[in-house]
Amino acid sequence: MAKADKAGAIAELANEFEGSSAAVLTEYRGLTVAQLKQLRVSLGGNAKFAVAKNTLTKIAANNAGITALDDLLQGPTAIAFVKGDVVEAAKGLRDFAKANPLLVIKGGVVDGKSMTPSEITQLADLESREVLLAKLAGALKAKQSQAAATFAALPTQMARLAEALRAKREEAGE
Repeated sequence: MAKADKAGAIAELANEFEGSSAAVLTEYRGLTVAQLKQLRVSLGGNAKFAVAKNTLTKIAANNAGITALDDLLQGPTAIAFVKGDVVEAAKGLRDFAKANPLLVIKGGVVDGKSMTPSEITQLADLESREVLLAKLAGALKAKQSQAAATFAALPTQMARLAEALRAKREEAGE
């Protein structure tokens, strides 16, 4: 690879690292080109799966301010650059790795924080953003309904107490 080509590749990788919310490193040894194509499709539009040389990736990551990946860059490494929902991409990688055990998740970086393979799997176990937002909205609505019922109960109880007091006085002849 010529020096100019290496500089271009490093700049492109650095731009990917800077523009991504997450980067997940995988080992792809033994996967066919067709399987890699299937993996790219399963990741969807919010992630880009790229194979790059480890030395160029290390330089690009360091240029982008990411030093947590240095230990993971050994052996054949491919990177999933995630620009959208990290959970969705993690699910795609996890599901593909279950179907194709040759794909090994090495680790990654999410919003500048280093992640182990088990933490990435835990991310994949989360529900989608839309489901979590719907659950949050339901919980907030339930709390508001409980507060409204509590506030409505106070005047109702006061009215019942006043009516009981009136009936008691009426029986006593007052």
